Amino acid sequence: MSVTRSEVAKAYEKLQTQAKKKVESLKEKPLVTVGTATCGRASGALEIFNLFQEEIKKNGLDVNVMEVGCMGHCYAEPLVTIYKPGFPSLCYGSVDEGKAQRLINDYLINDDPCFEFAMAALEPNDFFPTFADYPRGVYEYKIVMELCGLINPEDIDHYIAHDGYAALVKVLNMDPDDVIEEIKNSKLRGRGGAGFPTGIKWELCRKAPGSPKYVICNADEGDPGAFMDRALLESNPHQMLEGLIIAAYAVGASQGYIYVRAEYPLAVTRLQTALDQARSKGLLGDSILGSDFSFDVKIFQGSGAFVCGEETALIASIEGKPGIPSHRPPYPATQGLHGKPTLINNVKTLSYVPHIIRKGAEWFKSIGTPESPGTAVFALAGKVKNTGLAEVPMGTTIRDLIFYVGDGIRDEKKFKAVQIGGPSGGCLPESALDLPIDFDSLQEAGAMMGSGGLVVLDEDDCMVEIARFFLDFTQKESCGKCTFCRLGTKQMLEILTDITKGKGNPEDIDLLWELAEDVKAGSLCGLGKTAPNPVLTTIRYFRDEYEAHVNEGRCPALMCKDLIMYYIIPEKCSKLCDVCIGSCPTEAIYTRPDMLKAIDQEKCVKCNSCLVACPPQYKAVIKISPPRPVEEGEMKQDE
Repeated sequence: MSVTRSEVAKAYEKLQTQAKKKVESLKEKPLVTVGTATCGRASGALEIFNLFQEEIKKNGLDVNVMEVGCMGHCYAEPLVTIYKPGFPSLCYGSVDEGKAQRLINDYLINDDPCFEFAMAALEPNDFFPTFADYPRGVYEYKIVMELCGLINPEDIDHYIAHDGYAALVKVLNMDPDDVIEEIKNSKLRGRGGAGFPTGIKWELCRKAPGSPKYVICNADEGDPGAFMDRALLESNPHQMLEGLIIAAYAVGASQGYIYVRAEYPLAVTRLQTALDQARSKGLLGDSILGSDFSFDVKIFQGSGAFVCGEETALIASIEGKPGIPSHRPPYPATQGLHGKPTLINNVKTLSYVPHIIRKGAEWFKSIGTPESPGTAVFALAGKVKNTGLAEVPMGTTIRDLIFYVGDGIRDEKKFKAVQIGGPSGGCLPESALDLPIDFDSLQEAGAMMGSGGLVVLDEDDCMVEIARFFLDFTQKESCGKCTFCRLGTKQMLEILTDITKGKGNPEDIDLLWELAEDVKAGSLCGLGKTAPNPVLTTIRYFRDEYEAHVNEGRCPALMCKDLIMYYIIPEKCSKLCDVCIGSCPTEAIYTRPDMLKAIDQEKCVKCNSCLVACPPQYKAVIKISPPRPVEEGEMKQDE
């Protein structure tokens, strides 16, 4: 090395000493943090942040105000945390302008913590319970999310002050083969979906002949309802970057890329800031921390093609070619970008690396299950009460994740299924709630871990329509290269569409299953091989719903518009109430001669407005799915 190992450590110690001093000074006086990741901004966090700044300045208060990322409690955004000497650090949820003014006047000025608005404290205290004291805290175990929502993602010193880049310093004092051996011993599996052992992937790339070598962070998160990678990049970009630099050192790469969706503008901005700051600190670029290891990173913005999440399609996209998967082998680890050995890892996979290097492989293996150690980060979406991000140990059951971490189903509805693993994942029924979450158990049940998307479905969701919805997405995102994927998914989608319209035939269910198996077997890449999963699992677990659609022409969940109708019960309708008439956008509701209301089914567009508008004391409007289509001449509700 160009400098001694101790000099590398000294260079880092100097950076960390300065960083800790800077960060500690923030809390010498009151500090207000506002979560301004995308979830927070969508709920008005920037307005709340500006309000705090303006009011603090207006009142002449000596208070710091700082932006942070996503803590995971997206259901409660905007989130505001107040650190005040002599008080516990309190987090406040759903902060609007009124709450913000109260916090400023009552707490910042007059020392009243406004416990009635607080969600939890951030550390143990004698005044207020912490997040760990609540049911979800028992099941969560934060590793890659540990600093999310607590540090300023646009200031590298905040990361360094919490031992950020210490793993890199340790690695620079190790032989690359020893680094790979540590990752292999940890049994870390790729969190991008396939679950391939990370250490083996690194080893293959290191041993592959040819140079230069490349490393790529795959941040092309395209699953509907998934936002884990986005939140990590917006909340703690340096964590992933440190993992990427360590990976480059281990495999012998000098150039890296971050392939990120252009639809993630905030993530792109914060990533660029992170790269610039890392270079300015000597943590990226030529002779990192004075060593003979040089490495730099470029950001490549993808154009939103879901298939580009597949490794070979991603590589083709960076090379300026159409994002179309190619045959494997050769695998990217031996022949990837520009024909050279290329290592590709997901955001979450790389984010675990610094923790494993710092704390050791045995520590990591002590969490989770023997074959799937560590944690899993999920984006809870759909009909769950507490939508947002959750990081739990592998092996946690689906029930615990949904009903304790997510606090159960909204509106006291009955749980029906969970769609896990993204659009190519499977739909698992209530009987699978006690299934442990790990790569192998989910695959056995017909689903997959995927990148961490989890959509909760309730009794109002039709499983045939859900299968059609997700297949419609994957069919549109197919690159079209494979005949099975291009035509097979199209044919399956047409059959599903017919079934949801009441035009299905009894043989369609078995035909769907046969087509799905053929598409899985004959497709080239992971998109085609997994696209049939929603169809296969819904037929496997909810065949009765398919049979009701096909044999009876009805939708049991009352979701498929072509198979439902809205009806006004005369006995419950009030002659004095015209609310439903005013709510109908197509004038389908009319007044009968007896002054009660009825619906012209020919004009009705099934928008649900009348059902929502009907006063609860009447509940006169109902939604039904007749066991047969409404015949010609029966288009008006009987008078």
